[in-house]
Amino acid sequence: MAQPRIYRMSFGQIYPLYLQKITKKGRQQAELDQVITWLTGYSPAQVQAQIAAQVDLYTFFAEAPAFNPKAKLITGKICGVQVETIAEPLMQQIRYLDKLVDELARGRAMAKILRT
Repeated sequence: MAQPRIYRMSFGQIYPLYLQKITKKGRQQAELDQVITWLTGYSPAQVQAQIAAQVDLYTFFAEAPAFNPKAKLITGKICGVQVETIAEPLMQQIRYLDKLVDELARGRAMAKILRT
């Protein structure tokens, strides 16, 4: 079975879209980086290296140093689908990141976004 197209998309293509989404709502790049590092375990420098290397989403999440176990606390709908019910682990991880970026753009407090 063929991989979904999103797996082959470059993280370097998606990151600027995330950044644009949150900056339009008054949030900062440092906050986006904080959310990504919290979820994946990458350092901000490692995130930038992954962007520069144009790795695809499959590789970005496969090489994540320490995927946060609190990610299971992320709930809600993204693209009309409950993130907690997605069966494919990689797709769920991608949608977790989408959900966190949405919460950031909506102005949710960082402590709530990071599930602390």
